[in-house]
Amino acid sequence: MTIMLTRTIHRTIHFNAPASLDGLDRPLAPGDYEVNEDEELIEGLSWLAYRRVATFITVPATPENGHVSRMLPIDAEALEEMLRRDGIGDGR
Repeated sequence: MTIMLTRTIHRTIHFNAPASLDGLDRPLAPGDYEVNEDEELIEGLSWLAYRRVATFITVPATPENGHVSRMLPIDAEALEEMLRRDGIGDGR
C-alpha cells in the first residue's frame, strides 16, 4: 500500500493594483489574498523533498461578487508573474 504524504503551505499575498485572473469576469481589487499551495512528498529519495501539485487563491466575499467567497485554482507561475508585474516580489 502506498501512502501519499501531502502538506499545504499557506501564505498571504498583496496586490497594490487591480489584478486580472483567468476565470473571473472582473479584476481582483487591490489588497490581501490568501494562497494555499498543496505539495506532496517525493518518495524514494534519501532526503525529504516535496513538489507543488496545486495552487489556490481565495477571493473574499464582497458586494461586487454577490457576497460569495471562492477558492480558485491558479497556475503558480502565472501568480508569480502577476506579483512581479504588480511590483511587490513573491509575497513571502
